[in-house]
Amino acid sequence: MKDKQIERLIGAEQKRQRRVINLIASENYVSKDVLTALGSELTNKYAEGYSGHRYYGGNEISDQIENLCKERALKLFRLDAKKWSVNVQPLSGSPANLAVYLALVPSGVEGKIMGMSLDHGGHLTHGHKVSATGKFWTAVHYGVNRETEQLDYDEIMEIAKSEKPNIIVAGYTAYPRIIDWQKFRHIADEVGAIFMVDMSHLAGLVAGGVYPSPFKYADVVTTTTHKTLRGPRSALIFSKIDERELGKKIDKAVFPGLQGGPHLNQIAAVAVALAEANRPEFKKYAKQVVKNARVLADELARLGWRLVSGGTDSHLILMDTWRGGNPSTSLGAGGISGKTASDVLEQGGIIVNKNTIPFDTRSPVDPSGIRLGTAAETTRGKTEKDFVAIAKQINKILKSHV
Repeated sequence: MKDKQIERLIGAEQKRQRRVINLIASENYVSKDVLTALGSELTNKYAEGYSGHRYYGGNEISDQIENLCKERALKLFRLDAKKWSVNVQPLSGSPANLAVYLALVPSGVEGKIMGMSLDHGGHLTHGHKVSATGKFWTAVHYGVNRETEQLDYDEIMEIAKSEKPNIIVAGYTAYPRIIDWQKFRHIADEVGAIFMVDMSHLAGLVAGGVYPSPFKYADVVTTTTHKTLRGPRSALIFSKIDERELGKKIDKAVFPGLQGGPHLNQIAAVAVALAEANRPEFKKYAKQVVKNARVLADELARLGWRLVSGGTDSHLILMDTWRGGNPSTSLGAGGISGKTASDVLEQGGIIVNKNTIPFDTRSPVDPSGIRLGTAAETTRGKTEKDFVAIAKQINKILKSHV
């Protein structure tokens, strides 16, 4: 590489990734084939429009790549092309969610998005006030039950009946338990809302058959491709095909509504990852991700740490470091904050992210918890015994700072 400064920085990042234990729930490690596609000559081609309807010449191969990616996306999640459509052009998850709202939710005060509040595990793009999704539309939120720290579907139904949202969003960034898609379908039907699932964190688990699929119940499903799905940073939008023409509306929202030409190198890399995720070894990987998360959760709990909702059904764990570090004390006395926990763990070679917990009394800048995930280290080949050791290492580091 002629640019030695960038070459040096890339090399430094490679070394950093190799020497740490990565427990960031939204990160993973892609294959060399995915990296090859990302760095290919496809970067050079501009392909504004969709397959067969481009605004530039020379896109015969571009069409083949985009069509192949669509085919693989539908095949991976066992979807009938006559019943589902998919858009593979979104650059990442946030613009994908924004495109759905732009297409399907009336603008202004008439349009209402109902999603989980950010501090209970939702995402910025589920209508949070600092996001465009909370500025351009009216947003209402639901959360978890204070006692169980799990979804209370009766309460969600009451909120939906009272607020009558245009769209209800399920699927979260910091909720470790199984989501009952069927109950959300019932709630959406009860109030005449579109049911959208953001399965960004869960896509690889759904593909691997270790987490319930939302496709039987949802109208629209969005997902990033770089978390448990183990692909590049990109996104997909799936839409039911019916008289509402959801897919056509969403396609127009993606282009020309929000984006110009798609990133073909990115789409090709997604196609590679989708094919990899459809192999038997990926299903074994997904099972191991969940096994590892449960073992990590069990061991942390055994060591005295409080886990939000008591454990996990997925790849992620939400850990209360503020109370959990010293169970004999009350909230706000004697614990370790999420920011401090993240910082000291990083000093010890373990990478996590600070995270709010439900009903948190601390600031999101320095919250009461941390979020842990097992997808990346499972890709590296770690199994249950390794995560028992990781839990002990986490405990040793944090207890020395409580």
